[in-house]
Amino acid sequence: MTADAPLLSGPPTDALIVGAGPAGLALAAELSARGLSVRATDPHPHAPFPATYGAWHDDLPGWAQACAAHTWADVRVQTGPQPTPLLRPYTLLDNAALRAALLGRAGPGLTLTAARVSGAIRAAGGWSVQGSQDGQPARWEARVVIDASGHRPALLRQPDRHPDGAALQTAYGIVATFDRPPSAPGAAVWMDYRAPHAPHPDRHGGATFLYAMHLGGDRYFVEETSLIARPAPTRQDLKARLHARLRAQGTPAREVLSDEWVSFPMNTAPPAPDGVLAFGAAAGLVHPISGFQVAGALRDAPAVADAVARALRDGRDPAQAGWDVLWPPERRAARAVHLLGVQALLNLPPQALPAFFEAFFALPPARWHAFLDPRTPPGPLARTMLRLFAHAPAHVRLPLARAALRHAGTSLHALNAAARTLTA
Repeated sequence: MTADAPLLSGPPTDALIVGAGPAGLALAAELSARGLSVRATDPHPHAPFPATYGAWHDDLPGWAQACAAHTWADVRVQTGPQPTPLLRPYTLLDNAALRAALLGRAGPGLTLTAARVSGAIRAAGGWSVQGSQDGQPARWEARVVIDASGHRPALLRQPDRHPDGAALQTAYGIVATFDRPPSAPGAAVWMDYRAPHAPHPDRHGGATFLYAMHLGGDRYFVEETSLIARPAPTRQDLKARLHARLRAQGTPAREVLSDEWVSFPMNTAPPAPDGVLAFGAAAGLVHPISGFQVAGALRDAPAVADAVARALRDGRDPAQAGWDVLWPPERRAARAVHLLGVQALLNLPPQALPAFFEAFFALPPARWHAFLDPRTPPGPLARTMLRLFAHAPAHVRLPLARAALRHAGTSLHALNAAARTLTA
């Protein structure tokens, strides 16, 4: 052994999870609660979750609903002069409470390790995982390896995306105090496409909207968001748009308490199983229309943990067992339909987006609820898309029809792939 050879860091474990964000920690907790020894590696495994996580309240498991920092009954969309009430409670998660609850759900076999993982190779009885710990080469052994390290996975090669490149959601937001409310007091504003700052939606990623939450008193979270674009607006552009919006409204921030920047792909296909199981954003589980992922990961973790634990007990491939639960044929088919919706949004002129979402949220609530749920089967998704097309105004239908014709080959390929997965 040379001086630079990685040293075995700790005893072998049943599972090694790369990433200790909400998705990785959720699956780690569920696996350890089933009596497995689990190591979760992350460069900063004890750090608070940094991002702002919002979710429809009824999408969260019951235990996670108790981790709410705020829940709003007044939730609205604004695409014109009058707001559209969504009549569906929306929750901002308390990240510290969520992390504590996940650790509380874990069994005694969970170990958090501050380390970076760089590779994994098959070994006798499982996997040998390479990385670094405390600045030194390190190695760990595990029976199954799970990559939950986010949309830039540490171990997995992401499948090819759309030939034109990744379609990104980007957003710049601040928590700040205000002398005048920048959005509806006591409410969560899911999207506000009004543009008092007169941006130029024909450039730099198209139209953007305000996503806002009243946090109590004079504190608000306000975020300028590009739902999906290729190319996407930059951090600098969205920051300038947000502050221009606030000035134009007459509601500039008095004091900025914190800020955040998010950027992630919306059109990532699920990676095929290759021995390492992907979970969370690494598994392509970001919702292609809303960008949500955390609530889905919290719901998926128990079933995936059950499958992995059974496979380890029975001597079967645990990664394949987990992937089969996570991506059954019907869910892969639904993903293909959602990706057609992504293509439709990308091809809409920016000035048509407010009318598109006005028509979307005018659908019966059960319809749009289901469309934003990754568990909805492909048939109802497709029927909702057709109903939306039929009820959209002409200036929205025309570019959608043109886009469908222009991308007919891609659409047919996706639908055929969906059909094949259902008959496989």
